[in-house]
Amino acid sequence: MNIKILVADDHKIMREGLRALLDKQSDMQVVAEAEDGLTTVRMTRELAPDVVIMDIAMPDLNGIGATKKIKAESPDVKVIALSMHSDRRFIAEMFRSGASGYLLKDHSFEELSNAIRVVVSNRIYLSPSIAGIVIEDYVRQLQKDDVSPVTDVLTDREVEVLQQIAEGHPTKEIALRLHVSVKTIETHRRQIMEKLNLFSVAELTKYAIRQGLTTVEGYKGKDFFR
Repeated sequence: MNIKILVADDHKIMREGLRALLDKQSDMQVVAEAEDGLTTVRMTRELAPDVVIMDIAMPDLNGIGATKKIKAESPDVKVIALSMHSDRRFIAEMFRSGASGYLLKDHSFEELSNAIRVVVSNRIYLSPSIAGIVIEDYVRQLQKDDVSPVTDVLTDREVEVLQQIAEGHPTKEIALRLHVSVKTIETHRRQIMEKLNLFSVAELTKYAIRQGLTTVEGYKGKDFFR
């Protein structure tokens, strides 16, 4: 029986490359590709893949938020983070969100295919190159940080809205994307600002980037760093 795989990455060349390699495996089949977090969640709900290969830095909803939603809706789906980030915060947050594996993008395809087979057997896969980071830092990962994890301050929905704001989406568009009213988004934005004590889009965007919710490249607005 083939392992059904969904590839989630905002770079088309990465998705197509992974599909080409994975489809050559006799026991694997890529059933879909997704370029953002919200699409990944929706496709997982519709297609029920066995494994989602998840990039972390994606638009609309990042890999951490998407993983959390997927595991809440479909706990049997395995998520493997495939990222360029070896920072302990990203690693910890992915596993907290329910990921079963974590690899860096500069590793070989053979390691990824091995990780897929490991997680479908209900085991955890951790790339050897970052195992030391987890062993040394996981227990104290955020205790000494100057900035508290965003999930300690905001609700899951507020985190979702914050990422959308930071990526430059207008209120009406965010409301449509999240299937809520404009008034609801305005309420979330006000609550986010009050909780974070930040009262401009520029400040919210800088905070979102520091927390790893989005990247500078993902910001669609003006260059507020000048």
